[in-house]
Formats: sequence, C-alpha cells, structure tokens
Amino acid sequence: MTEIRSTDRLTAEEAAGVLALAAAAEGADGVYPLSEDVVLRVRGGGDPVAQQHFLAAQDNELVGYAFVEDASGELFVHPAHRRRGHGTALLAAAGGGPLRFWAHGDEPGARAFAEKNGFDRVRVLWQMRRSLTEPLPDIPLPEGVTVRGFRPGFDEQAWLAVNARAFAHHPEQGRWTRGDLMLREAEPWFDPAGFLLAVDIEDTLLGFHWTKVHPASGDDPAIGEIYVLGVDPSGHRRGLGAALSVAGLRHLAAQGLTVANLYVDESNPAAVALYRRLGFEIFKTDVSYQRP
Repeated sequence: MTEIRSTDRLTAEEAAGVLALAAAAEGADGVYPLSEDVVLRVRGGGDPVAQQHFLAAQDNELVGYAFVEDASGELFVHPAHRRRGHGTALLAAAGGGPLRFWAHGDEPGARAFAEKNGFDRVRVLWQMRRSLTEPLPDIPLPEGVTVRGFRPGFDEQAWLAVNARAFAHHPEQGRWTRGDLMLREAEPWFDPAGFLLAVDIEDTLLGFHWTKVHPASGDDPAIGEIYVLGVDPSGHRRGLGAALSVAGLRHLAAQGLTVANLYVDESNPAAVALYRRLGFEIFKTDVSYQRP
C-alpha cells in the first residue's frame, strides 16, 4: 500500500532521498525527471506557502515523488516500482481540479499515464543543440548598444523588470521574483561574466543573454546553455536578440566548450526560426499535460 507524506519543506534527509530517486529514474530512462526549478525547491528554496512536496513510500522505502506549486508540478516513480499505483496515489494526493504536470522526455509511459488520468497534452518544450566548433554568423549589435557583464548587487532590479516584460505571457519565466534570481546567484554554476547585458549609452538595460555551463558528466562533455535570452519589448531594437544570441555563444565557445543547448517552446515560431538559423536542431522534447 502506498503511503503519502505531504510537506511544504523537505528535511535534508528527504531532499537527499528525492535526488537519489531522480538519479535512479534518469539511469533507467535516460532523462532527468525534474526541472532545475524543482531541484532548487527540493534543496530548500522557494516559498513554502505556495509549494507542496509529496513523498510516496512503501514499506518505509521512498518510491515516488511529486511537487506542486500554483497548480503546476512534476511527478515520477522509481523505475523498479512503476505500475503499482504509486503514481496514481501521488496524483490523488495532489488534489482535484485544474492541474498541470511536466513530463521530461516524450515517453509512451507518461503519455499513457496522462491519458488514463484525464490529462491533455497542452504544451511542448524542445531542447535544441548545436556544435560550438562550427562557425557562428557575424551579427553586429545595433548602433549605440554595447554588452557588459551582470553586476551582482546592482543589476537585479533592472533585470527583473526587463525579464517580466520580455516574458509577460510566459507561464514560468515571466513571474520570476528577486528570490528566484538570488537562488540562482547562489548556485555554484553562476558566473556574472557569462550573464551578458545589452545596454545603451545611458546604461539602460535593453536585453540580455544569460549563459550557463553544465559540467561534464560521465561520457557527456560539458555543455554551454542559452539559459535565458530576452529583449525589452518596450524598447525593441531590430536584430538585438540575434546579436545577443551570437555574443553569448561566442562567450561559451571561448571557454573551450564544444556543444550548446537551449530550451524553447514549440509554439514560439519566431524563437524557433532564430535558433534554426543559428544551427540548432531538436535534441529532446518535454511535454506539459493539463487536467481541465
């Protein structure tokens, strides 16, 4: 029988158990079952008022996990304990009504589970990749625009304002708070030199390209990421997004990285077209399922 524990904040032992469970799922499925944002919440970040963790256990052994915040979350079960009702029990514990769950990797098992429980496929997120050993196009910055690195303790408020405007219709990125930003500034991968800001002659922020480096793991090389790329729509300058894309990719290549990746919504044709022009191809697919 599945036993479910619900909490707004995991203990250190519980957090370690969830991350070990996620590593086991990745080993079996070839894809990590949690987003970066949820991993940060597992480690103790986020607002405990808004979030809920669900731990599924059988005979005192952790077998599954779900996270929910603002009727959106992620759910997975240990590979050795699937098809025994643990996922259904986690879903029931998360409550009725409208609910969205991300499935990392477009897997048949996730599709079948979603359909069985009344969820529709509503959003597709592509991970795209390109080689950094191939030439990049020369795309100059618009006249009067320069690029500098992010200054911790100084640029946070301006960046949050531009990010909110640039992603006003994005269900996750557009609602970032100062707390969300500071969580990432505290991460070991954070590098202000790779957080590129496009500014005008008065140092007004016009756009940004925040890069991230994922360290090598096993046989996989280190990967550079277009982590967040945005242009302020209130002061849009033609070509700034493309120029910032190339500037960030050149920054990553200068560090000796050979592969770059990014995440983009399938439903964003302008962004997809830009990244295809820059040589990116689809590598992996994540799917959001929604229950009306």
